[in-house]
Amino acid sequence: MAASLLALSPEVGMISPRTRGRMVLRLRAEGIRDERVLDAMNRVPRHRFVAQALAGRAYEPVSLPIGYGQTISQPWMVARMMEAILEEREVPRRVLEIGTGSAYQTAVLAELGAEVFSIERIGPLQERATALLGRLGYRQVHLQHGDGSGGWPEKAPFDAMVITAAVPCALAPLYRQLCAGGSLVMPVEEGGRQHLQVSHWDGSTARVIALGSCHFVPLLAGTVSVASGECADDKRDWRRG
Repeated sequence: MAASLLALSPEVGMISPRTRGRMVLRLRAEGIRDERVLDAMNRVPRHRFVAQALAGRAYEPVSLPIGYGQTISQPWMVARMMEAILEEREVPRRVLEIGTGSAYQTAVLAELGAEVFSIERIGPLQERATALLGRLGYRQVHLQHGDGSGGWPEKAPFDAMVITAAVPCALAPLYRQLCAGGSLVMPVEEGGRQHLQVSHWDGSTARVIALGSCHFVPLLAGTVSVASGECADDKRDWRRG
């Protein structure tokens, strides 16, 4: 069972709360200022979201593999994306996350107080995330196995959205699921380079702010099933409205 690979050992040494606290101090030194983000990340046991063999590196400033060609983003990038969502405002009540992955960021969003709706295209990752978040006691999260490029219209509207994979442009269907005054944080790839950006939506137009360079896996359409591991690709142009 995939969940059995998660670190379950006592929280000592490199996976102790003290080590987590040092990560938070490093994030603050690296420019993360929102205390709500720092407090939330101090409460989430990041080592539980990686394989046990990698648990000792969970709080290092690196991304780590989680299987299926995916990674858990380095702590600073998670913190920066959370700050971009907040930007000295109230915590968004409902947040759509596209790309659950390890579910670490899902947990951070929940610790911030948001109700989180998260979509993952890779079935085994979604299954693992569901089991882990349940064991850790997160009840205000809703996970779905599916193609997140079209959002989650049945659960819209959302106060904020965050995409955890690089896209070539803003996804038109997503803005229609975003409340006026909401924000969309995502990595965008242009000319072979990626940058993180936040788009503030006023109900008809988006004001885009670049937040610096980044590196994410690309956003793919289609799904990978739990049972077979085979890809059920969707060949439509998901960038179009």
